[in-house]
Amino acid sequence: MKKFIPPVKGTRDFYPEQMAARTWLYNTVRTVSESFGYQEWDAPFLETLDLYAAKSGDELVRKQSYVFTDRGGDEITLRPELTPSLARMIAARQNELTFPARWWSFGPFWRYERPGRGRSREFFQWNIDMLGVNSPEADSELVAIAASFLKAVGLSPAQARICVNNRRFMDLEFDLLGIPPEKKSDVSGLVDRREKMEPASWEANALEIGLTQGQLVGLKSLLADGERWRKSEELVRLFAALESLGMKEYVQFDPNIVRGLLYYTGTVFEAFDITGSVRRAILGGGRYDNLLSDVGGEPLSCVGFAMGDVVIGLILDELGLLPLFPVTPAAVLVTVFSPDLLPASYTLAADLRRLGLNVTCYPEPARLPRQFKFADRMGMRAVLVIGPDEAASGKVTLKNLVNATQERILRSEVAGSLKRILESR
Repeated sequence: MKKFIPPVKGTRDFYPEQMAARTWLYNTVRTVSESFGYQEWDAPFLETLDLYAAKSGDELVRKQSYVFTDRGGDEITLRPELTPSLARMIAARQNELTFPARWWSFGPFWRYERPGRGRSREFFQWNIDMLGVNSPEADSELVAIAASFLKAVGLSPAQARICVNNRRFMDLEFDLLGIPPEKKSDVSGLVDRREKMEPASWEANALEIGLTQGQLVGLKSLLADGERWRKSEELVRLFAALESLGMKEYVQFDPNIVRGLLYYTGTVFEAFDITGSVRRAILGGGRYDNLLSDVGGEPLSCVGFAMGDVVIGLILDELGLLPLFPVTPAAVLVTVFSPDLLPASYTLAADLRRLGLNVTCYPEPARLPRQFKFADRMGMRAVLVIGPDEAASGKVTLKNLVNATQERILRSEVAGSLKRILESR
């Protein structure tokens, strides 16, 4: 028995059908990003560990990053996220760039996590950020971009929802509960864990970190109040802007959203599948105004979000929202009747490509039924044959696989006939 070598744990093979879905997702991300005027960019897949030590939490740096020492003795990591690279690149050219800057990227990332449903160690991620503006209206644009994406892939407001909160608003509410500044980070973490714990365990954890019974009651009341956002001027302005942008139906206030990363300073948001099939967030982000502080740049206001391809892929597949992808990008096959007629077939295929058609030419002479079977299995719509009779008369036999008809036509008529077949449904 031959031993097959499996892929690295937590990675995925992309056969043509999976690659078609990934490319479609990338193209959708591009379309949505560019519709709001965002520019595509990217950064190296390898960065120094020092960069992430400056911008990320210790768990991400030491436990989840793929780190190695290169031949020069430097500690290098496969990028686990993109924000530190964004900070480095913006800081390097901060005096040359035009602000507000609107940037987006889609590329591979690596994290050493336990693989599971909706989580892999190698994944592709959409990152999109607006830099240089500090306003609720700027925040609303990013939320609207997220909603526009959900709409573009066919998810309705009844299937996906963007939950919004504000860290400054929550800090003020924590003050009203009498929670001291040194405890706010612990309480934010407590809120972030709420959906992952049993109620009794969560309440016990609240008391363990130092909340009084009265503060716990007040915190539960805060987290259950879906209308308290009206006390926040920032959130009022954000929702008003979303109303103007036509995307408010996808968005709701949720005080349970706090985001775990330490650098969020204002608006925070996450999108979820609400059909119940996938429990992980589709995307998440918010305002982080300390972007450049640790990499040598001047203070700069930023807001953005990230979306991995794994969770959204699961959701779209389960809901039947992934498009049907053609088996091959070339819907036309030029057959090769015999060795002496191979040049004529190759020339016909080349001429059709010059006219803008995608054409596959069979790579060797073979029985025509075998070539027809290949075209059928590849989902092609038309087959062209140049046999001895066709070559002698300057004609081509066109076999229409859509309606199972065939005709012999002049070579000059082939391109027009093919375009009609390819445009038909």
